Amino acid sequence: MPAKPPLPTAQSTAQLQALGTQLRARRKALRVSSTAAAEAAGMSRVTLHRIEKGEPSVAAGAWVNAMAALGMSLVALNAEDAQATRPEDVNGPNLANWIPVRVRLADYPQLKALAWQVHGTDTLTPVEALGIYERNARHLDTAAMSPAEQALLLALQTGLGKSLGRGLGQGLGDAAVVGAPDV
Repeated sequence: MPAKPPLPTAQSTAQLQALGTQLRARRKALRVSSTAAAEAAGMSRVTLHRIEKGEPSVAAGAWVNAMAALGMSLVALNAEDAQATRPEDVNGPNLANWIPVRVRLADYPQLKALAWQVHGTDTLTPVEALGIYERNARHLDTAAMSPAEQALLLALQTGLGKSLGRGLGQGLGDAAVVGAPDV
């Protein structure tokens, strides 16, 4: 018979509820449905809902999967470091390794120009977006790409394990990103 898990303290419960609220806010800001986010995280919609409520009984791996699907990362800090750390160090991962759940064409002009044949949708999956970049690499003007679009392309290449031919990925490795791209 397995041992009973320890009861969560009031402080840990409050922290998990705050984290769940952040996850829900991020999902809403990305305009991603709970079903799509849950599928991207490899869990049921009910489990994602329990995470967003801050339930401590959900496995830690599920919490991390949900965060990763929303472009977030888990950072553990001791109390002293939490007070001395800059907000940008705590707020999220390096965006060069971040892949959105859906890519909104209106936010990436070069991708939108390459996706002229796509009709009936304003968003693409990351795999579809990378495929369009790859198939149309010879038409891509990397000099005209915004830092956010450069970061998206780098994230797609890094996260999906593919590289674009003809030197397209060169020069994008140090793309400066000011803020998270809206997807």
